[in-house]
Amino acid sequence: MPVDTDDLESAMRYALLTTRATVICPFHPEVMIRVGDDAAETHAYCRARSIIKSDGTRWEREDLMEEIVRQLTDAADGVCPRCAQLVASHN
Repeated sequence: MPVDTDDLESAMRYALLTTRATVICPFHPEVMIRVGDDAAETHAYCRARSIIKSDGTRWEREDLMEEIVRQLTDAADGVCPRCAQLVASHN
């Protein structure tokens, strides 16, 4: 997965996915799922900061924190809601 360090959203998504703080539903690729691993989320922040600094791009700490919180808040908690709805409809 290529990362665009000029795009904070892209860089943070890459960091969250590569640290396994989030995963993408294999059946619904538009759904990001929050795993709920605090250590992985912290590691994602550190990775994003390192990635961004490595190419000279400077983002403020507050910007990084705001973006990671936004993406984790937007992610589904633990399970893909679309998959859960399909399972529930068959029971």
